[in-house]
Amino acid sequence: MSRSSAANGSAASGTTADPKRWWALVVISIATLMVVLDATIVNVALPHAQATLGISVANRQWVVTAYTLPFGGLLLLGGRFADFNGRKRLFLIGLVGFAIASAIGGAAVDQGMLFAARACQGGFAALLAPTSLSLLNVAFTDRKERTIAFGVYGSVLGAGSAIGLLAGGLLTQYVDWRWCLYVNVPLAVIAFIAALPMITESRTDSPPRYDIPGSILVTGGLVLLVYGFAEAVSSGWSSSTTIGVLIGGGVLLIAFVAVQIRSSNPLLPLRVVLDRNRGGAFVASLLIFLAMMGMFLFLTYYLQGVLDYSALKTGLAMLPLALVVILASGSVAGLMRVVSPRIIISASFIICAVAVIWFSQIGTTDDFAGHILGPEIIVGLGIGGILVPATNLALLGVSGRDSGVASGLVSAAQQVGGSIGTALLNTVAATTAAAYLVSHHASGKAQALAVAKATVHGYSVGFLVAAGIFAAGAVISFALFNASTKDAAGAGIATVDSETPVSGRSTSPSPAR
Repeated sequence: MSRSSAANGSAASGTTADPKRWWALVVISIATLMVVLDATIVNVALPHAQATLGISVANRQWVVTAYTLPFGGLLLLGGRFADFNGRKRLFLIGLVGFAIASAIGGAAVDQGMLFAARACQGGFAALLAPTSLSLLNVAFTDRKERTIAFGVYGSVLGAGSAIGLLAGGLLTQYVDWRWCLYVNVPLAVIAFIAALPMITESRTDSPPRYDIPGSILVTGGLVLLVYGFAEAVSSGWSSSTTIGVLIGGGVLLIAFVAVQIRSSNPLLPLRVVLDRNRGGAFVASLLIFLAMMGMFLFLTYYLQGVLDYSALKTGLAMLPLALVVILASGSVAGLMRVVSPRIIISASFIICAVAVIWFSQIGTTDDFAGHILGPEIIVGLGIGGILVPATNLALLGVSGRDSGVASGLVSAAQQVGGSIGTALLNTVAATTAAAYLVSHHASGKAQALAVAKATVHGYSVGFLVAAGIFAAGAVISFALFNASTKDAAGAGIATVDSETPVSGRSTSPSPAR
């Protein structure tokens, strides 16, 4: 028996575990935190970056979406690259590229340079995210240990966005907004150095083949959808440009599905998504980030623009949410052993919907304790209750050859949801506010108050739309999930007969299933 085959057999039987797996979890968590918080760390700094670089109001959202779009659009391809070329290798490449792009973004002299750097960050993040989840999937084979590891991973996912807001506030107020990007460089260096001895290489033994047409179609479709939602702010929902771009995005995504059905080597094998539990996990991941990222955007602008919070105070105001997500994620990992994921995820979506409805009751002079802290705590419980079991079930029963693409898909669902949610909910809030101003015309001193009321009204309607998304998530989750508590506790354990979980090359490739 070859060294590769022996390793595979041990991993499959669960008799031998990676002795460095817990250290690998620490390294992967650092990299994951860096990637996740970068989607929001610039939110608090955005007004300062906008003033420094002369970014227009219409273009400021691209500081966020220039990152999330290539991140979400390239994740599936990144997962495939990792499967074929080595997950550790692509993880390290992603760290180096992310650090370089972050340094360029921090040194940006105009909006074009910043947008380009953010897009490069997103591209390298598309390597880091699926490899991180795949490496965990390979390293942890024991059911109890897997529950703990995925609990930690879910905590990082859920809390990272809120921690990004706090870090952005601290860096912007006490150093400079540019350090919201520079901070990634030391984090990436630490993760790179630690990953070299702590993470074990793994790859599939299948011949490398890539679905380039599928990659172009899915990325183009997603870009057009997000651009269409953004265009609605200035052109309106009935504009021929808005409608045409949105239809074009939909056509490209439909073409992508058609290509996947006919392709002999699809970017997204339908066997990965047609399982009801995995498919439900991908949908749940998309919906929670779709609503959650819009919610974070509204809270950030409400606290700074309406309640006149400083950047630091805004970050501190988001800290309770981050802490509750961490606590909830740790608790739900144990709860999954006795309560079915259908109940946990559906109930958590309902909890989120209730909290966001509470958020929609904000006014122009509300206090933090009365209208922000309470729903923050509740929505933190809901987010923690969704992310851990959904991430776990996304890898339920997936084969080793599909580990990278399944990992990439759950991350892609999150980032695509975040991209579309930011654009869609921002558009809803902006158009609603504009309509409110038209129907409540005011002049002189009353105009400033009318603008404030219109802004808050737009956020309130945006929160209600987010609540509707959370409610839809509850219904879909209850309809799709049917995994038992035993399945959920051991979810994600890949069949590894087509894997090479050793640092060297495979000596006798095993047949793919």
